Amino acid sequence: MNKSKFSEAQIVGILREGEAGVPVAEILRKHGISRPTFYLWKSKYGTAGVPELQRLKALEQENARLKRMYADMALENAAIKDVLSRKL
Repeated sequence: MNKSKFSEAQIVGILREGEAGVPVAEILRKHGISRPTFYLWKSKYGTAGVPELQRLKALEQENARLKRMYADMALENAAIKDVLSRKL
């Protein structure tokens, strides 16, 4: 997935402009984004503030770390079971 040139805080700021009553066409032109991008951001970040987004990002990183840890442990467990079944 491509890295956005906008940070999450900037995206929230752009969406707040729309909530403040600035026409969407003007926001798109000012920030150089497309209409689908704006509405994708709106669906993804619409009600969240910057602190919630930072917390969400931290939780997603922790979740990814735990998934990797679980995969490693499951692989080790399968290898141990395989070795034990060969010995018996």
